[in-house]
Amino acid sequence: MILVTGASGFVGSRLCERLVQDGVAVRPVVRQARVGAYQVKSLDADTDWSGALSDVTEVVHAAARVHVMDEVALDPLAEFRKVNVEGTLHLARQAAVAGVKRFVFISSIKVNGEQTAPGHPFRADDAPAPMDPYGVSKNEAEQGLLAFAHETGMEVVIIRPPLVYGPGVKANFAKMMATLARGVPLPFGLVDNRRSLVALDNLVDLITVCLRHPAAANQIFLAGDGEDLSTAQLLRRLADALGRPARLLPVPIGLMSGVARLLGKKAFTQRLFGSLQVDIEKNRQCLGWVPPVSVDDGLRRAAAHFQGLRQ
Repeated sequence: MILVTGASGFVGSRLCERLVQDGVAVRPVVRQARVGAYQVKSLDADTDWSGALSDVTEVVHAAARVHVMDEVALDPLAEFRKVNVEGTLHLARQAAVAGVKRFVFISSIKVNGEQTAPGHPFRADDAPAPMDPYGVSKNEAEQGLLAFAHETGMEVVIIRPPLVYGPGVKANFAKMMATLARGVPLPFGLVDNRRSLVALDNLVDLITVCLRHPAAANQIFLAGDGEDLSTAQLLRRLADALGRPARLLPVPIGLMSGVARLLGKKAFTQRLFGSLQVDIEKNRQCLGWVPPVSVDDGLRRAAAHFQGLRQ
């Protein structure tokens, strides 16, 4: 039996579908009551997991307090720690007591940092360098889990994905599809950065491998599609997936960056203009894993779902 937290979320829901398709017994955990799922009302140091962990052999912990662009908490790090650190370690402690053999933790590339120089990707075994409260909390959870694995013998696997896209994706990626679908001109024709993404089905496939592969125990893996795109390339290929032209204007990056700073949007422009690449070679060497879905197939799946919702 595999316990999946965050089972109603973007990644957790698709993972549960995949595990069921593979004939694996799954116990989904959700915050809001749902037929066929186990409900927990909080994810902190006080949550009682004893009922949920009965007969469970592996845990995939995908639930988290997620990163948001417009944080409103007075002490964001304290709020992230309650869920992402204290809640995670509390679950892991009870899982070890219950006899769980392996604990797969869905972390974030933000543990590595926010930006890479082109051609110098993050690697799984790089020293952590988180820059914001969310990344700090994920790093602290990782360190606690690895220490806990050493103490208890429960195997821990950590997966750090970059931006995940696919059917049902929301937030900025969904806004980008909506903008392209309307044919709105965008000023990103000169952007020549490099960013790694991961298709939802690629991430889910990596998780399923990490659940069972002997060599995954107590390792850290980065997730990715194996092909990095500039912002301009992503927009053109996503527009193609939508069956729409990409109207990209050649506006100088310096001009756009200056305007963004005046508007207080520096972090947003870093994602548009900066590079963030991940090296997934360790996945191939250690697990024999390569992404089963190409970038273009992943974009087509996301686009098809988006267009189906609009019809």
